[in-house]
Amino acid sequence: MRRAVCPGSYDPPTNGHLDILERAADVFDEVVVAVLINKNKRGLFTVDERMEMLAEAAAHLPNVRIDSWHGLLVEYCRQHDIKAIVKGLRAISDFDYELQMAQMNQQLTGVETLFMPTKPLNSFLSSSLVKEVATYGGDVAHLLPETVHRRLLTRIADDPS
Repeated sequence: MRRAVCPGSYDPPTNGHLDILERAADVFDEVVVAVLINKNKRGLFTVDERMEMLAEAAAHLPNVRIDSWHGLLVEYCRQHDIKAIVKGLRAISDFDYELQMAQMNQQLTGVETLFMPTKPLNSFLSSSLVKEVATYGGDVAHLLPETVHRRLLTRIADDPS
């Protein structure tokens, strides 16, 4: 079975994330979306909320499952017998950092990293940018799965800061 992991913070999941997941699901028998836990970062959504949003957004992909992980991604791969990491790249600046990470991961455990370029439509899209625009009242509906957009608007309306 060909298995891959698509790691990220997904705070919140965007259409760019979903595009990479859909394309990875066409290539691999199973794709695990690993919501990475970074205790040093305070996300807008909890890890459980992100996992729920991803499960809703990827419900049409039967070979995609959602999980979370705290620690080295290659250790997750080792424990779950996953041989490939799939990463979406938006720009050359992403490549510089991701290449170093891919080389380290390969050196540590032999896990390969495959880079998937984003579609031009999504090349500017990041969770951080979406949150910032939405916070100031900008329309981001076309950048997010519908269920994620609703949750984002609710969270921003409920956030007193």
